Amino acid sequence: MSQSAVANRYAIALFELGTEQSNLPQLEEELTAVRQVFDQDDTLLAFFDNPRVSKDDQKQFVRDVFKDTTQTVTNLLFVLIDNGRINDLDNIVTSFVDMKNEARGIAEAVVYSVHALSDEDKERIRDTFAKKLNKNTLRIENIVDESIIGGLKVRVGNQIYDGTVARKLQRIEQSVVSANK
Repeated sequence: MSQSAVANRYAIALFELGTEQSNLPQLEEELTAVRQVFDQDDTLLAFFDNPRVSKDDQKQFVRDVFKDTTQTVTNLLFVLIDNGRINDLDNIVTSFVDMKNEARGIAEAVVYSVHALSDEDKERIRDTFAKKLNKNTLRIENIVDESIIGGLKVRVGNQIYDGTVARKLQRIEQSVVSANK
């Protein structure tokens, strides 16, 4: 999914500010929490898009709801309100997290397996793929998918490493079909 140029500009500014203030982890945590609030309540974007709700009322709402966030996050939300860009929040957070991870040598991985992975399994996958991708570490999200029958499928960015039984059966089927032609 490509991020908009506008979202990247906001994310770069946030990243530079967070680096300068040495609070990148805190910014990531707060931005992720703010994004979750917006994701959980569909009416929020409608509230911010409503022309009858003044920008001052929108800002007061942000002050009330996100009172525990740093001034940096609050100011970002105010700027987004002023510029009519609150809908870009999700892309801004995604771009910011990607920049932070890249700077720290961290990759995000989604691992599909038949059963939930143990901490030991996650650690082995983390070590193997971190070396393979030349990263310091991997953040793993495990998704249980019984349709893969067995094995693992790992997605890191736009790369997919498919070692599932289902995929192996597909390959066998394709080779049998092509051999019979």
